[in-house]
Amino acid sequence: MSIDDEDKNYWLEIVKNVKTNKPVNIVTKQENKPIEIKNHRQFAVIQEFSDYSKYLDDIKPEGIDKSTLKKFKQENFKIDAVLDLHGLNEDEAFVKVDSFIPQCYNQGKRCIIIITGKGLTIRENEDIFTPKGILRRQVPQWLNMPRLRGMILVYKHPSERLGGSGALYILLKRNKNILI
Repeated sequence: MSIDDEDKNYWLEIVKNVKTNKPVNIVTKQENKPIEIKNHRQFAVIQEFSDYSKYLDDIKPEGIDKSTLKKFKQENFKIDAVLDLHGLNEDEAFVKVDSFIPQCYNQGKRCIIIITGKGLTIRENEDIFTPKGILRRQVPQWLNMPRLRGMILVYKHPSERLGGSGALYILLKRNKNILI
């Protein structure tokens, strides 16, 4: 099949008003500009979230006013007591936490820290895939037990200067039975 002159003229008549676009995919030579390094850099912060912890960004804490919450977020409360769980197994740690919280609450202490550690140690009979940080995962679950939850206003992982993800910064409720 060949194109005759009549078809060719007909086609040219149809496309005579069609405008051509400039090609988009043509690469043009550009000047090599040096890469600018900005002085202001922002770094991402990794934060672990869980369904059992009372993280301030996840929930709206009840029973706490805005100024107290702001002071808590900025970690401006004086730390009244510290419990270090390093070297304890899960059962020993539970007993310590279960007695430490009520003891502090009954003594009228408001801000406490529990150091769980980050759980980076690999033991002889464990492989590299065994979950680490048993206490780091368990202690927030213990804090949500009804017996202890009633004494705790709010808690979170503190900044790195206070232990980061290897600690819990806890604000206890005021004990109204204590006369100050």
